Amino acid sequence: MTNGRRTVTLLTRAGCGACDGAMAVLRPLCAEFAVALDSVDVDEVAAQDPDLRAEYGDRLPVVLLDGREHSYWEVDVPRLRRDLAADPGA
Repeated sequence: MTNGRRTVTLLTRAGCGACDGAMAVLRPLCAEFAVALDSVDVDEVAAQDPDLRAEYGDRLPVVLLDGREHSYWEVDVPRLRRDLAADPGA
């Protein structure tokens, strides 16, 4: 979380159809909750952060909520909706 704002990050890689599908699900959901949505290509950042690709590269796409793993392979929409609606400080 940055400055009290929630952030959803999608870990992806080029050519990943499931990653494209996850982004299509996340865009309207994050817009609904006015939450920042970022994406990180684990292959592009591997030179600076090889641990990221080592940790998540075999199970993409991965959804992070405020920097913590939330779901992988598919967006868990009901859970993410519930977690975005919850008070992040609770």
